[in-house]
Amino acid sequence: MFAYSVPDKKLSVEAGYSREESKTCHLVRMNAKSKDGTLVPVTVFYKAESGLRDRPLLVHVYGAYGMDLNMSFKAEKRMLVEDGWILAYCHVRGGGELGCNWHKQGNLEKKQNGLDDLEACIVHVHGRGFSQPSRTALEAASAGGVLAGALYNSRPWLLQAMVLEAPFLDVLTTMMDPSLPLTIEEHEEWGSPQTNVQHYRAIQAYCPYQNITPQNYPSVLITAYENDQRVALSGLLRYMKKLRTAALCHFQRSALPDWRMPNILLDVQPGGSHCDSLSWEDSLKKVATHLAFLHKELKL
Repeated sequence: MFAYSVPDKKLSVEAGYSREESKTCHLVRMNAKSKDGTLVPVTVFYKAESGLRDRPLLVHVYGAYGMDLNMSFKAEKRMLVEDGWILAYCHVRGGGELGCNWHKQGNLEKKQNGLDDLEACIVHVHGRGFSQPSRTALEAASAGGVLAGALYNSRPWLLQAMVLEAPFLDVLTTMMDPSLPLTIEEHEEWGSPQTNVQHYRAIQAYCPYQNITPQNYPSVLITAYENDQRVALSGLLRYMKKLRTAALCHFQRSALPDWRMPNILLDVQPGGSHCDSLSWEDSLKKVATHLAFLHKELKL
């Protein structure tokens, strides 16, 4: 393992690294059976084999545009594994992991398949002895926010927290407005609800914004970008307001003495564009904020 110092322009062997230590990280590939019987691939990384039920779990999902879920190396993900976290990557339909047909089975009016897949993956991972709902967090970015936000509404008891970055959360309103810059070219992925009743009903059934309801929601941290041309800040502000209102309504109705309001937080990155901070320092602060939020909500 090597470390490169940018200020010193030097490449060196990382201190304390040994080949034996690298073998303590395990990789498991498994298949979760979705609602219609389809087997959905899941990739799991973890370090220690003992006490897995009590380990924190971070689930990742995307499932759109026929693109593979990003599993590229990130320093913060390695740090989590070293700290005992379990990382699960759910290769749901709508992505491109199993070819073009895998994408077609999860777009347009079949987007519900991706949501069913995500639920099945999390339940399967828990069933295999990896963590539990009270130790589970969900992470997604951009279009991955559709499935993450939909699960947040339909199966909130599977999670303790959720972290979203520039998430697409109001699919119906966006696709009904052709004046927005990306609506027309997005028809092939999400559908044309203005002209197709089947597409309208399908989107309405899973759209995260449209399906917010008073219930016991997990905590959520959303990172937004001030100059985002794909996911407008105004739309995320509307989502946050509606979600906070629903959570507060449930809190006021609840008779449980130990129930608390979830933390529903919006972190606006000034000047940044879609999933892209202005500087390295801003990126570090963003990652640090995400990690601090996860540690607090999972009570680590």
